[in-house]
Amino acid sequence: MLLHVDGLGIHLAGKPIVRDLGFQLDAGELLVVLGPNGAGKSTLLKGLAGEHRIASGQISFAGCTLQHWPKREIAKRRAVMPQRVEVNFPLTVEEIVRLGRPAEPLSQSMPVLLELMDLLDIAHLRYRLAPGLSGGEQQRVQLARVLAQVWDAQGPVLLLLDECTSALDPAHQQQVFSLLRGLAKQRGFAVLAVAHDLNLAARFADRLLLLHHGQCYISGKPFEVLSETVLAAVYGLSARIIKLEEGYPLVVPRDNGPVPAYASLSPSNTAPVNPSCRQAS
Repeated sequence: MLLHVDGLGIHLAGKPIVRDLGFQLDAGELLVVLGPNGAGKSTLLKGLAGEHRIASGQISFAGCTLQHWPKREIAKRRAVMPQRVEVNFPLTVEEIVRLGRPAEPLSQSMPVLLELMDLLDIAHLRYRLAPGLSGGEQQRVQLARVLAQVWDAQGPVLLLLDECTSALDPAHQQQVFSLLRGLAKQRGFAVLAVAHDLNLAARFADRLLLLHHGQCYISGKPFEVLSETVLAAVYGLSARIIKLEEGYPLVVPRDNGPVPAYASLSPSNTAPVNPSCRQAS
């Protein structure tokens, strides 16, 4: 177990956004956090990144509470990609990716930079200025920068990624999630990724954590989480679930629009449907 979250509460402007949330993330695992707009996904990620004050509960990383990690040391092992990163300065792609590296000679950084630019299909953009890139190109550049921070780290690594494929075309979405899954399985990275694409999450995630009103509604393997009942209750989405031969579910929305039950949901009746949700079964 690399990341352990217990009873986590985060308040913004005095309002509880994340409430009594608990889960764990193991080394070598890709966990995708899902949920409708306003469910608390980005707030959770910022809490794990140390950007939001924790109102209650505890976050432990590699057996040590987060607040006890020296900043310099945690920066070598935890890398964060926020939902939006705007670069308005005339920096080249190579220069931005290099921002993720520690202070070191360029000759030492260059092999890592070249490898990451190749992996994320941005090598041909190496000398392009960031403000002139498309949204998807900029997103891949930022992911390369984030990975550069921990690429040669010794010991446990935690990646926190907030909608890192939202601007990408389908081919690059698959490429990026395939890379993340490979980093988990082959290098032992613990990856927590916030996403909206249910089918992309189902294809690549080891486990899903579905948030609703700042709480864990259900957690488990994709087939356990992505059911017609759960999608109707949390998203108000009428859909059918197809079990693909490849071993993961496919969510196919129906044409009859949102289900009426969605309007009747309120925070008072959204307790987790899975009693073991806090243990992330």
